[in-house]
Amino acid sequence: MEELKIVAGRSNPALAERIAEALGRPLAQVTIRNFSDGEIWVKYEENIRGVDLFIIQSTFAPADNLLELLILIDAARRASARRITAVIPYFGYARQDRKDQPRVSITAKLVANLIAGAGADRVITMDLHSPQIQGFFDIPLDHLYASTMLIKALWEEHLDNVAVVAPDVGSARLARSYAKRLDADLVLVDKRRPTHNVAEVLTVIGDVAGKNAVIVDDIIDTGGTFVQCAEALKRAGARQVIGACTHPVLSGNAIERIEQCSAISHIYVTDTIPLRRPSPKLRVISVAHLFAEAIVRTHENTSISSLFEIVR
Repeated sequence: MEELKIVAGRSNPALAERIAEALGRPLAQVTIRNFSDGEIWVKYEENIRGVDLFIIQSTFAPADNLLELLILIDAARRASARRITAVIPYFGYARQDRKDQPRVSITAKLVANLIAGAGADRVITMDLHSPQIQGFFDIPLDHLYASTMLIKALWEEHLDNVAVVAPDVGSARLARSYAKRLDADLVLVDKRRPTHNVAEVLTVIGDVAGKNAVIVDDIIDTGGTFVQCAEALKRAGARQVIGACTHPVLSGNAIERIEQCSAISHIYVTDTIPLRRPSPKLRVISVAHLFAEAIVRTHENTSISSLFEIVR
């Protein structure tokens, strides 16, 4: 079998180092620089001809992270890597996955085309904003789930009388899977979003009185949804409000907004996106071992389906 090498872009070096440590091998040497005008330059500093190469790069804003991934893929293709797998812990631009109004772009499909066009042979990612985005790719894609790690963290709290809360209709399917694993009730918050990044909670559908409410979602961006949802749950009588979210985008003053919300006890997030700063209300769960195992199984051409199983 050909040699396996992993390389990291600059978007999330800490997670890449953890993945490399879990694999028991160093990151391959690559130089990434910016010209004075901001243009990105990439050079692999070791031979990658014929290797099975895994490029680790989340594509959250700014757009340079996405462009850097594309350049890394292109450079690897031109250096004759045998197979190139883009490991994208957070797949950016996934929220624009359909034409929900006239004259808008479907950027999730555009980015999928760019990654395949650059020369990637395969993609490994985690908790896409919409599962159907997998169908946007014309190359194989492995979709990992952070719930395998986040549910373990919730189990370790030994919570009783739990209600799992979907903060909007779009997260109902995810919340249902958490509720099943936690043997909990399912609650839905009916939410209207009048403009981008502005959420207005309308109605809590279900009983949370005296319960430990766990809000689950794939992304926290401005924090507005989580804060308003937590406050609505508290008003409905929830004993405690906890969050579980995969991707901590946390744009603008989201961290400050969460810290100032007395209704939120704490939120579990993963390290698919590095936090701008630590916070007493944000508890980071690493997904490095999950990605490391997916990389090994992809390299060995074995099944990764067992990674979706959660064992107490």
